[in-house]
Amino acid sequence: MTNFIHSTEEQGAAYVTAIMDMDRLRVTKKRIAAGDTSFNPALAALRNEADQWCDKKPASVMDKTLAPPGGDKHDYLSFGTYWWPDPSTKDGLPFIRRDGERYPESIGPKSDCPCLEKMAAGAETLALAWYFTGDEKYATQSASYITTWFLDPAARMNPHLEYGQAIPGRCEGRGIGLIDTRHFLLVINALALLEGSSALSPAQRQELHAWFKAYLQWMRESSHGRDESGEHNNHGTWYDVQVAHFAFFTGAHDVTRAMVESAIKTRLDTQVAADGSQPRELARTRSFSYSLMNLGGFLALSELGKKTGVDFWSHSPTGGTTGLILAAIDYMAAYADSHKPWTYQQIVPLNRGDLFPFLRQARVFTGDARYDEFCQKLPQRALQAHRANLLWPVP
Repeated sequence: MTNFIHSTEEQGAAYVTAIMDMDRLRVTKKRIAAGDTSFNPALAALRNEADQWCDKKPASVMDKTLAPPGGDKHDYLSFGTYWWPDPSTKDGLPFIRRDGERYPESIGPKSDCPCLEKMAAGAETLALAWYFTGDEKYATQSASYITTWFLDPAARMNPHLEYGQAIPGRCEGRGIGLIDTRHFLLVINALALLEGSSALSPAQRQELHAWFKAYLQWMRESSHGRDESGEHNNHGTWYDVQVAHFAFFTGAHDVTRAMVESAIKTRLDTQVAADGSQPRELARTRSFSYSLMNLGGFLALSELGKKTGVDFWSHSPTGGTTGLILAAIDYMAAYADSHKPWTYQQIVPLNRGDLFPFLRQARVFTGDARYDEFCQKLPQRALQAHRANLLWPVP
């Protein structure tokens, strides 16, 4: 991953930045203003990407070509990523699961999922470009992406996910569909970055708070939400991240703190082994990708912990000096070396460069230069222009 387009589940490394550390960004901005040219490649890449987003029409749930079961196109609709037509039946129904093999129509024009991902990635990229350059065109376009999806009466999404990741012949929607809206965290990043811009009015910000408050209530009270909260792998982790983050955004900081505290025992302790491996993700057919995706969720929870006084980073169930998150990063960091084979199943290409933002965050958090050594083992061609250089500046 070199461009931080958060478009597929296998790009797990993207989610290490799901919750931005504004203090770190201020450090980067200050250093750029002082003439630090080390950020120039990453800043140029960011601006180039933002320029591309400026040329795109804001996406909405109205773009899909299929009406949801309820008949209202304002309802979000997506399809199970790894579910395919059954070749043994005349009509292909019910669909059957092929783990890790993406069914093309799940990201086709009938689904809202591709549009959601593009909207969120574009909004965040444009807002970040505005934050570092001050060019108002980026802020204006970022705000347009957000208001079209959430606020425009003709295009807005209804605040629920009843029809997320439907499976033809089996169900019209399911709890697992909530994984789709992890991309909304990028929208909240964008809103934080745009605080100093006039691109969004106070009234629009209030409407966005109301939308997320309604969606959070649906997540916590619906049967789909309860199902997803009971998942024991990355789905459960990212459910907790979303609830905690949407609660923080809407001012329910007590809910955020309680969720992060609970996740230490229900997610971190149960999903990360003492050696830092994540057995439930290693069992998947995209084991490298899902290990990073789940780790990204833990890092997102750690950022929320910092905001609410919960030390998620340092937690060790045995009282050891190395917390489970760092153990998980270290486990994956060993594979920065191209000579070390990944012995678990990975049916899509393994991109060791996806480790870079995790290694940078560990470097900044610990101050340990050995993470620089791991980075040196990665393919170097794209690292200088990687966005993680802006998000996690090394002293």
